[in-house]
Amino acid sequence: MHSRLSSSKLGLVALSIGLILVVSTSARSAELEGVVFPDEIRASKDPSHLLRVHGMGLLRYRVVFRGYVAALYLPDGVPGERALEDVPRRLELSYFWSIAGSDFAKAANQLLARELTATQLASLRPRIDDLHRSYRDVRPDDRYSLTYLPSVGTELRLNDELLTTIPGNDFAEAYFGIWLGDQPLDAGLRDELLGRS
Repeated sequence: MHSRLSSSKLGLVALSIGLILVVSTSARSAELEGVVFPDEIRASKDPSHLLRVHGMGLLRYRVVFRGYVAALYLPDGVPGERALEDVPRRLELSYFWSIAGSDFAKAANQLLARELTATQLASLRPRIDDLHRSYRDVRPDDRYSLTYLPSVGTELRLNDELLTTIPGNDFAEAYFGIWLGDQPLDAGLRDELLGRS
């Protein structure tokens, strides 16, 4: 039986998986709060998988507590409004606090249930569960990344160690939709991330 998270617990955990305040960057490397992200990454040997920082930001919890900094990567020429299409993308997060791996899955399940229809959720459930079983605890300075590659699927990495790969653009669209979809964690933050404002 699933237990419901309290509002404050859900808020804290939701922050741990993706509530991002994004600011644009055009520097050769991106640095925020002492955390450096490379300006570009090669997600595979495929030349089309060269991704550049599209935006980055600092998450604050209850205004004063730093949660993490994050960067969204997209290919050159792919605008934010196409980020959920069948295009390569990466979301990378560097943490300031420790978070239990099980908390990522609990919060994501609640957020996906809000975003998807019951039919969509049922169709994706086996793959969602596969990803969620792969989450591990994080400590300060750890980095999680979600990378979608059309020819591969969605890779979950912790400190660049591959934990799992989940196939399908339908899965990637739904999971990245937590941040970028029609019913994201926060519409204003989604718009910042996608460069709409």
